[in-house]
Amino acid sequence: MTFARFAQGLSQWAGSPKTFMAALVVICIWAATGPYFNYNDTWQLIINTSTTIITFLMVFLIQNTQNRDTDILHLKIDELLRATKDAQNALLSLDNLDQDELHELRKKYKALGTGEVNDPALANEQENIAS
Repeated sequence: MTFARFAQGLSQWAGSPKTFMAALVVICIWAATGPYFNYNDTWQLIINTSTTIITFLMVFLIQNTQNRDTDILHLKIDELLRATKDAQNALLSLDNLDQDELHELRKKYKALGTGEVNDPALANEQENIAS
């Protein structure tokens, strides 16, 4: 079993209502045992340590799931761009641009959407989209 498949399965399990209810039951049991243990440091350390470890591991699980979902969305959008006759195929390689280049491109498309086009190439693109 690969890590990706393991992470996907664990993500499905962790996000289920049954898992939430189980976590809620564990917290209630822990809280109910407080008087029995006189709310001592060990009693508090058990919940603090366990939640810290779970949170630490969940960060990586969530990031893996987010990366996978982002990749899937990019592939779907890339296919839509590729299949659309009037789309700019140059947009298929946006992941190779740095942050400044992406910001400049975003400004051009914002201008295209508001009608404030200063770039003749984008102006032609806007005319093609409108027709």
